[in-house]
Amino acid sequence: MIERAPFGRTGHLSSRVIFGGAALGAMTQERATATLDLAFAAGVNHLDTAHSYGHAEDVMRPWLAQHRSEVFLATKTGERSGDAARAQLEDSLRRMDVDKVELIQLHNLVEPDEWEQAFAPDGAVAALAQARDEGLVDFIGVTGHGLRIVDMHLESLERFDFDSVLFPVNAALLAIGSYRTSVERLIEVCAEHEVAVQTIKSIARGRWSDDATGPRYSWYEPLRDAEAIDRAVRFVLGRPGVFLNSTSDATVLPLVLEAAARARVGDVPSDEEMSADAAAFGVTPLFDGGLLERI
Repeated sequence: MIERAPFGRTGHLSSRVIFGGAALGAMTQERATATLDLAFAAGVNHLDTAHSYGHAEDVMRPWLAQHRSEVFLATKTGERSGDAARAQLEDSLRRMDVDKVELIQLHNLVEPDEWEQAFAPDGAVAALAQARDEGLVDFIGVTGHGLRIVDMHLESLERFDFDSVLFPVNAALLAIGSYRTSVERLIEVCAEHEVAVQTIKSIARGRWSDDATGPRYSWYEPLRDAEAIDRAVRFVLGRPGVFLNSTSDATVLPLVLEAAARARVGDVPSDEEMSADAAAFGVTPLFDGGLLERI
């Protein structure tokens, strides 16, 4: 069974794997229900989705009707103005047929102009804080992609007392010295303030090559080798106080869940093991601070 840990200061003991709702974005209802059942049976009690994840919120609705009290439910808004963020939150509640969510997150808040708009008096942050006061959400977080996001999260935490952050972590990205330094600083700040730390892209192999064949269930190519996935998952979950959001490619979800059930704090694969996997499977960073920043 997957270990659980306090999700920051929320009071919730979350499974250290959080189910990534992007996997449901184009699924049939039947398959979506089966996928949620699989995660739940493995001990996952925290679901993370977004208004922008296709029809993910809609296909979660029947499952939530049976399990709402058993899970911590999070969604995201990509809107930056207050009115639009409030409207999108309300639409998410309607789509999932729930009275509230435990966590609402500002999705991919990295661009400076969007950041300023979100923090303006009539911006998304103030509107979500008002929604929290009204009981529509319990907690507010911030998420993002790319190498710039960690430093932006540090700025966001200086401006507002967010309850959670989310950003990419895997061995290829942490091999970039400046990014690793920023990640270590952010984790330190989050620990000081009991801010929950969520990670994404743990099993990313890299961006799809032009000659790649077969179906693509994610915008990036995931690892598929069971042993490499095991090491990639332990690379994240071996670190204390860190949560792993599962990949949007549900075909490898069983391997991620199995690896997570074996993971323990302190059991982090060596840099040599991760370098060997990078060489064997062609693992490359998803982001480079330049041309590859946008997905």
